[in-house]
Amino acid sequence: MHYGLIMECDYRYGSSQEDAFDEAFAMSDAAEKGGLDGVWLAERHFAAPRNPLDGMGAGIPSVVSAPLIISTAIVAKTERLRVGVAVNVLPLNHPVRMAEEIATLDQISHGRVDFGVGRSGFMRAYEGYDIPYGESRERFQENLEIILAAWTNERFSYEGKHYTFNDVCVIPKPYQQPHPPLRMAATTKETFPQVGKLGYPIFVGLRGLDRPDLALLLNNYRKAWKDAGHAGNGDVFLRIPIYVGASQQEAYADAEQSTMTSYRRMASNFAASATAAGATIDEDRAKRGEALAAVTYEDLIRDRLAYGSPEGVISQLRLITEELGLSGIVAETNVGGLIPREKVTESINLFCQEVVPALR
Repeated sequence: MHYGLIMECDYRYGSSQEDAFDEAFAMSDAAEKGGLDGVWLAERHFAAPRNPLDGMGAGIPSVVSAPLIISTAIVAKTERLRVGVAVNVLPLNHPVRMAEEIATLDQISHGRVDFGVGRSGFMRAYEGYDIPYGESRERFQENLEIILAAWTNERFSYEGKHYTFNDVCVIPKPYQQPHPPLRMAATTKETFPQVGKLGYPIFVGLRGLDRPDLALLLNNYRKAWKDAGHAGNGDVFLRIPIYVGASQQEAYADAEQSTMTSYRRMASNFAASATAAGATIDEDRAKRGEALAAVTYEDLIRDRLAYGSPEGVISQLRLITEELGLSGIVAETNVGGLIPREKVTESINLFCQEVVPALR
């Protein structure tokens, strides 16, 4: 079982960019000292801080626009912690450059890199990079094929819609062979069986989905996995909001405003991205946006969060691990980015010192 932290690298309103980086490195240091297995950086673009009273907006204020550079600093500061990006937004990156940089990071860290991939639902990032969101699926697939070919062949050639390469030799090759472990994000109904058929480990979350919906989609993933003849029963890491307080009531109170702000933002983001590809409405995203717009804190506590005292969080995570058949839990420790830094630090320490040891 893998236990880790997701790092949004929060850029808090009223603080500096330097503060944001200091907080991020303090989090990775706490994960290393606290015995966690890894940290997973987000990839966020154009995510400036804003006054919480000015409206929800989309996305989380963050300085993690270059997660591979931050990852390099983390592996230099740690000795055993694994580092991944959850996820590298492949359509926004040049595939050969990404292959080179991740392989270099894998060499520097002596094989402590995990390769998380996805296409993201943040339209603002695509707009800022002048890439049509409607091309995200085809660009994702093409970029992934190129990166894997670059790592697993001495030289490779490729001809696609967006990229063409002729007899290219990418150096260095990864330290881990044939390449760093690949884990693919899945959020849509179509993606789960597709990833299962390919036999890739999966990265899922409880943002756009609640636990009952996610359980059904994981059944589809595992069925496609088995039907394709892959050994085992799939491999599932869950990204889940976790906040640990001295008591159940304290944990709920500390995190309520920030959590509700995040889910309201998410509702707006789903609604906007539902029509991002053009005239055709993505019904699945539209429905998720509607559901999140109406969700209550009690709903979230029941189906999407693991908040409470150490004992309460231990009990919840045991139940969720068995219910979903997990092989890893990645804690999102400051949903919404508004929980005070000292409170987040206390929660992470309780997670490392009391929750995870009881689950191992």
